[in-house]
Amino acid sequence: MKGHWKWRMAKRSFVIASVAVFLLNGCSFVGQQNSGKESAPEFVLTYAENQAEDYPTSLGAYRFAQLVKERTEGRIEIQVKAGAALGDEQSILEQLQFGGVDFARVSVSPLSEIVPELNVLQMPFIYTGREHMWRVLEGEIGEKFMGFFEGINLQPLSWYDGGSRSFYTSQVPIQCLEDMEGLEIRVQQSRLMRDTVEILGAEAVPTAFDQVYSDLQRGLIDGAENSLPSYESEGHYEVAKYYTMDEHTRVPEMQLASQITWDKLSVEDQLVILECARESARYQRRLWTERERFSKEKVLKAGCEIICLSPEEEARFREGVAPLYEIYCKDFMDIVEEIRRVGEEP
Repeated sequence: MKGHWKWRMAKRSFVIASVAVFLLNGCSFVGQQNSGKESAPEFVLTYAENQAEDYPTSLGAYRFAQLVKERTEGRIEIQVKAGAALGDEQSILEQLQFGGVDFARVSVSPLSEIVPELNVLQMPFIYTGREHMWRVLEGEIGEKFMGFFEGINLQPLSWYDGGSRSFYTSQVPIQCLEDMEGLEIRVQQSRLMRDTVEILGAEAVPTAFDQVYSDLQRGLIDGAENSLPSYESEGHYEVAKYYTMDEHTRVPEMQLASQITWDKLSVEDQLVILECARESARYQRRLWTERERFSKEKVLKAGCEIICLSPEEEARFREGVAPLYEIYCKDFMDIVEEIRRVGEEP
């Protein structure tokens, strides 16, 4: 495995080096040409996003499409379809693989069903906080994981911020580990997310994201787990007023291209798209930080209760999920330790 990984990383390093050379020698020139007349689109491509139009990931997608259109002088037009117009994330991944969708932003959770190595990046309590996660994703470790996409018809472009995920409930707040017992909690369509909830004592209910509000409202589930912006943006706070800020996991998100679409593009266009994707990611991260502040203020004003676990209870949650590392990271403990070392750096 390690020999194969080194070969993939060598290949990935070559691509990154090529991008760097292109950017140094040509990207600014491309940008200067944007003031000229745009040509008719040579490619009209689709981008799938399951969040609302004003959500940070959706706005990042629109920024990506704008940058690509500008820097290709209108030859490549990307049409963003937000609000799950093209289906849920599981469906979108399938469409990406056979070329039915050209680009998408997806969570690492459903993606890990195709690329099991990605489970490492979303293991519960693996990061000490946001800055730790971004040191991992923007460094050598992040590039390693982009090298795991060989042969699955998906081309990774950039990392997006999905924030930290916490539990929220409709009837009773979660203040200690015992409060999890017997609750029916909605999770993403991910075995790791299911096992995380169940090892903590609750029952996992995998459902599509757009069903969560109605399921909470009708009492079909007791709660869910997601970031504050998702909790606020989808109105879940209206039907589940208790938000426990346990931050049990940080799940990165990714911009992807269909390999079928990618192979139709010239190398020059691929390089432009890679840079636009990474620039849009930096933009999206800034929006995410602003949206977290806004979401917290909004739900508190609406009368919701944000609960913080005591240090003792947080330690119990950490201990509770520890066995999952043996199940999901048995072959990748060297990477887990590398991630932990990054967290110890000043």
